[in-house]
Amino acid sequence: MHQTLWILAIGTLCFRLIGPFWAGSSRLTPRWQALISDATIVLLCALAVVSSVMDGHQFAGWARPIGVLIGMVLTLWKAPFPVIVIAAAGATAGLRYLGLS
Repeated sequence: MHQTLWILAIGTLCFRLIGPFWAGSSRLTPRWQALISDATIVLLCALAVVSSVMDGHQFAGWARPIGVLIGMVLTLWKAPFPVIVIAAAGATAGLRYLGLS
């Protein structure tokens, strides 16, 4: 497990160091730009789902996904960001207080 984390850390550092040099010297086709943009969105959504449902290697319980769902609904309703964060965290904390882990 630790070896994988080191490899990911070194790979990320290499991408961050090489990125500024490579960005100015190459041109991507519009198709590749769209593909990279879509891949970024998919990866971020997958990370959000895993982070909201899992706690380490175990299911996080129902309170956290319900809090995330409340945050998503408020985002779709275009609520102010502080309201979204407070409502999602408050709902999660309230559900945990009521015994729904």
